[in-house]
Amino acid sequence: MTPLSYRRGPDAPILEKTIGQVIGEVAARFPDRDALISCHQHVHMSWREFDREIDRTARGLAGLGLAPGDRVGIWSGNCIEWVLLQMACARAGFILVNVNPAFRSHDLGFVLKKSRLRALAFWERDARADYGAILKEAVLEEAGTGQDLALEHTIVLGTPSWTRMLQNGSPLPGHQVLPGDPANIQYTSGTTGTPKGVLLTHRNLVNNAWLTGAWFGITEQDRHCNPCPLYHCAGSVVVGLAALLRGAALILPSAQFDAGAVLESIQAEQATLLAGVPAMYIAELEHPQFARFSLRSLRAAWMGGAPCPLEVLRRVKEQMGCDRVVVMYGQTESSPLITMSHPDEDFEKCACNVAGNVGCAMPNTEVKIASLSTGQTVPIGDAGELCTRGYLVMAGYDDEPESTSRAIDAEGWLHTGDVAVLDEGGHFRITGRAKEMIIRGGENIYPSEVEQFLFTHPKIAEVAVLGLPDRRLGEVVLAWVRLRAGESATEAEIREFCKGRIAHFKIPQHIRFVESFPATVSGKIQKFRIREFESREFESRALGVMNQEGS
Repeated sequence: MTPLSYRRGPDAPILEKTIGQVIGEVAARFPDRDALISCHQHVHMSWREFDREIDRTARGLAGLGLAPGDRVGIWSGNCIEWVLLQMACARAGFILVNVNPAFRSHDLGFVLKKSRLRALAFWERDARADYGAILKEAVLEEAGTGQDLALEHTIVLGTPSWTRMLQNGSPLPGHQVLPGDPANIQYTSGTTGTPKGVLLTHRNLVNNAWLTGAWFGITEQDRHCNPCPLYHCAGSVVVGLAALLRGAALILPSAQFDAGAVLESIQAEQATLLAGVPAMYIAELEHPQFARFSLRSLRAAWMGGAPCPLEVLRRVKEQMGCDRVVVMYGQTESSPLITMSHPDEDFEKCACNVAGNVGCAMPNTEVKIASLSTGQTVPIGDAGELCTRGYLVMAGYDDEPESTSRAIDAEGWLHTGDVAVLDEGGHFRITGRAKEMIIRGGENIYPSEVEQFLFTHPKIAEVAVLGLPDRRLGEVVLAWVRLRAGESATEAEIREFCKGRIAHFKIPQHIRFVESFPATVSGKIQKFRIREFESREFESRALGVMNQEGS
């Protein structure tokens, strides 16, 4: 009988501590070591200074009249103040709400109302937007709905507003913060509908970050470069908390992702670890000045957030000099990491060289593959929905019990919506989103599989594959392709490259060459925007045909 697709990661102690407790312990152990470095702000903080500023920030928030359990928003790119607010809220018992810097008035208004924010910190403006004006517009829009906002305090970073808050601090309330208390709300689309606030506890975040750091081998000797946006779980937990809870120095190269700034900070600060999504690594490797930077200090890198092409992993190892390259997988609702390839594994020799492989179950983490039709655990080798259970599962969606019950079943399994396969070696392979699978003439096609293959073409720098509606076949394969600098290619050339190497039904019927992709702040390609663009193009072509036929 074929074994079922279920794995539990290694057992490890669960820490029953809060974020504030662990940070205080680390500061006491390494007071004179570097804790936090912001290259674009020209700030270096030792652990002693960092711990002192966390307390000062926490007292400043308390001085605003905030009570434990109140929500405090941070709407900003990466900066020293972001991390201070994260730690200060955790220490005082406030709940930090991460607000995406890409949000504009409608998005912001929704979060202000839904999260019941009492305070919001932000930079007045940057190269991307005038945030003060956007906030005013959002407040006016919400006032027009007749609903009152809970927002009482706005703190403008880098101005007297921030300084006054720090100077007018008051003692912290005597409330004891517990590991099971909510520490963070991160907004995500969840599976469907409007954005949902993912409630993550101290226990969720401390243990996910602690176990990630342990598996990755982070120590106080490390210096971790973080180009990932802090508003995202990857930036604030997988990199930020994982580094800080282990006593490593956290390096912020720039407010927003800048490939040149990342390379500069690695060299200047002698970074030993690097993080990012594949698109970030591609931008760094293709930076015109790449060869002039010394990256000799790097010893390891991790990659996640999107399918990680083997060719990109190989280039990071060879061209950036990383002895170890690790692939990670998770989602916000799981705090976020679920699986990770072990640093001691050579991805060239193990199952990690299979397209979409994301390693094995993390410690204290259960993972199974459930049938998309019956919900039963499928045999090893069969595809189904990846589900996870354990300490890492969110407390729920904020004030959304029905959405929570749809995401977390009665047995405590979080349903990710990702289609995956488990092999006999215990490695999980993500083949796509349940809703992204392309069904062409009855054949199931997983976009990530086709993307991984196209990445092997020597001229292709980046690619996104999705399905387009087709009257005859139901769906056909579309590929958006960005070529490497100085290269040119034709659709026929790409298809010829595919012939005889992948099944005929997987070969893209439509290929569009582009200069860039619509992407999130964290670098994830937004396929829904590609689909919207192609839908408009399809309608435009159809209208043109109708006009010609009618003339």
